[in-house]
Amino acid sequence: MDIKSLRLFQHLASSLHFSKTAAAMYVSAPTLSRVISRLEQECKATLFVRNNRSVVLTNAGRTLLAFANQSLTDYAQMLQQMQSAQKTLTGELSLYCSVTASQSYMPDILDKLHQQYPLVDIKLDTGDHTLAIEKTMNRQADVALAIHIPDFPSHMHFAKLDTVPLVLIVPKNMNIDTWQALQWQSANVIMPVRGPSRRIVQQWFSEQNIRPHIYAQVSGNEAIVSMVALGLGLGFVPSIVLENSVVQNKVKVFRVDSIEAYQLGLCYLNERASEPLIKALSQLLVN
Repeated sequence: MDIKSLRLFQHLASSLHFSKTAAAMYVSAPTLSRVISRLEQECKATLFVRNNRSVVLTNAGRTLLAFANQSLTDYAQMLQQMQSAQKTLTGELSLYCSVTASQSYMPDILDKLHQQYPLVDIKLDTGDHTLAIEKTMNRQADVALAIHIPDFPSHMHFAKLDTVPLVLIVPKNMNIDTWQALQWQSANVIMPVRGPSRRIVQQWFSEQNIRPHIYAQVSGNEAIVSMVALGLGLGFVPSIVLENSVVQNKVKVFRVDSIEAYQLGLCYLNERASEPLIKALSQLLVN
């Protein structure tokens, strides 16, 4: 049951004349008859009593007419509100995210924003994902794509968008079929120097009673992928980082179910939640 069908039914319920409704609504008489027959099948009831001289609305038809009138009114109001929002919502919205997020998540976000609010100017800044919370706290960005952390600031709002697993990557030529076969005492581990990954990986090593040999500490998950691809060691990285890497075919990937996944979402200051641009973005992406 769609809007067009309801409009045709509504007009016919008023005119009680198939030829007049067909002409007024720019459809053929057979098309109008098929629409009414389909509505009757969906409702499992006769909507009109027809003979050669008259068309009469049945009790079921009157019930559907009340529904059609309300539905079409609600639909018109919704369109008016959406069009009004598109015309009036203007200004600049600054977004911050990592380079990887700008490749994997931002295209869809920016497309939705442009489609819904074409008069809003978007300012996009990319960099280290560990700076996302700081950027919004210092108002260097209105909204950021951030990773939730245990001590996430209470005065900031976090709206989850996705769950991103961490995967273990090893050099392509390493002769193992499962991650459990790794000889950790002789493995060179490449760790992030800071950020959520470091906490998660350290916690996992502790839970597994593994004392890793830290070969290098690097800034950025992309650097871990590059070093593993060169055969310099192994490490954990977010799956989206690996999926966007040009050297992903040079590493072997293992899923480790016991390691914590990232919770990725929008973050902004609670006190700014009612600002029109931030509220519009949050509702557009989270709802």
